[in-house]
Amino acid sequence: MNSPYINKENESVSDDVVWHNSTVTHDDRIKQKNQKPVVLWFTGLSGSGKSTVANAVESKLLSLGKHSYLLDGDNVRHGLNKDLGFSDTDRVENIRRIGEVAKLFVDAGSIVLTAFISPFIADRRQVRELLADGQFLEVFIDTPLAICEQRDPKGLYKKARAGEIKHFTGIDSEYQAPINADIHVATVNQSIEECAEQIVSALIKKEYI
Repeated sequence: MNSPYINKENESVSDDVVWHNSTVTHDDRIKQKNQKPVVLWFTGLSGSGKSTVANAVESKLLSLGKHSYLLDGDNVRHGLNKDLGFSDTDRVENIRRIGEVAKLFVDAGSIVLTAFISPFIADRRQVRELLADGQFLEVFIDTPLAICEQRDPKGLYKKARAGEIKHFTGIDSEYQAPINADIHVATVNQSIEECAEQIVSALIKKEYI
């Protein structure tokens, strides 16, 4: 199996670094897990319910005997991305790294759920382009700013309005909503259970599970 990575013009890889092909292939892992691996890329404002809905989806996948893993934005910033801030440049790098990690999970045959604000269309598109056709589904957790701010579970909007947090998405940093998400979840009139069921039903319909 050839390397799944394409060395694009703006990327630099030393000539001394050679891709090592594994005896166990991507197809072997797919057959073992009996599912179609995919990245479910949850995007939405802070407080929209991304992590909560993603958790509910992962629980449903587990009950169906499926292999999945949830990459949560806050959790990843405790380790892999703890060196990054929240400037536009750091947000881009944050998403780039997560895209590479998600790609590894897909190669392992898993369904990977990522819950990140990922505010920029271009960055989400870049992750999609890292993967093969059909291996990336953009899941828009569509919750209006007013409701997210009303919830404010971590008190972040209050701090942002007071000027204590800079570059906060939806306040002084732009959020670019998906134009045509693969799965569009309008949360206002749906429970967490209903949102999760909508996503799992979409996976069944699209024959991922």
